[in-house]
Amino acid sequence: MRAPRPGPATAAAPRNLITAEGLARMQEELRQLRRVERPKVVEIVSWAAGNGDRSENGDYIYGKKRLREIDSRMRHLLKRIEIAEVVDPNAQTNRDQVFFGATVTYVDRHDAERTVRILGIDEARIDEGEVSWISPVARALMRAREGDVVTVRTPQGEDRIEVLEIRYPDG
Repeated sequence: MRAPRPGPATAAAPRNLITAEGLARMQEELRQLRRVERPKVVEIVSWAAGNGDRSENGDYIYGKKRLREIDSRMRHLLKRIEIAEVVDPNAQTNRDQVFFGATVTYVDRHDAERTVRILGIDEARIDEGEVSWISPVARALMRAREGDVVTVRTPQGEDRIEVLEIRYPDG
């Protein structure tokens, strides 16, 4: 009898780096879903189920769909919180290089100046200038210093950006 072949190598999931504030936001969203939204929807579904024919009952059908969405989001949050690695940007001692938690101002080849803060996957909000540490721009900026020119690989091709300023929160 032959020994079973090992399965294909699986790539390790990226680390779930997050700031304490980002983790608190996720925990608050989970609490809100668990204690406020889900009980309201359960109440509506229970009421709608008592009204008879469920096949044409919009409140029941929509409520069940919303419950599935809430439960799915709660499972996602629980998994992400469970593997979260809290990083304190205030503790960064090497403040002349870009690392997790840095706020970086850079200029691109079109002389457009932008400022981004490098955060965790679950807390990045591009509309607020917060990018994930695994995003192309953050990867290019990592370990750069003021005055460095780095190459960002995007779906549109390569772009060169110059680091103008690096800041960390005052701790």
